[in-house]
Amino acid sequence: MVKPLYETTVISNGGRDGKVFSEDNTFYQDLAVPKEMGGNGVTESNPEQLFAAGYSSCFNNALMHILKQSGKGEIEPEVKVTAYLLPDKSDGGVKLSASLDVTLTDLSQEEAEAYVEKAHNYCPYSKALKQTIDIEIEVNVN
Repeated sequence: MVKPLYETTVISNGGRDGKVFSEDNTFYQDLAVPKEMGGNGVTESNPEQLFAAGYSSCFNNALMHILKQSGKGEIEPEVKVTAYLLPDKSDGGVKLSASLDVTLTDLSQEEAEAYVEKAHNYCPYSKALKQTIDIEIEVNVN
């Protein structure tokens, strides 16, 4: 195995109505099933929010890296990720999909789309997911 640049371990107790925490105690989050799924979750998070937060920040960082390498480091992109939990007809369970809404400034639509595509090929989340879940990407220029 290649030596990792970084590693972290998070532990879950109680599933969707439980908690997640890191072994080093730098991360802790209470979880609850969202109301839309029959739960009581009001202020607690859920796995889909955690996924969306991770993907959004990772993709944004990948895009910032690509922009900086291209001499466009002054541009501050915004990346909004929506995670969807969908019925999976193949096995009667559920599956995940995602949409990314990326906003960039001071670029043409064509340039923005090219940078976003490069980031999609660079981002570790995108690399892990693009062959396994449906991902839609919308690029907006202000």
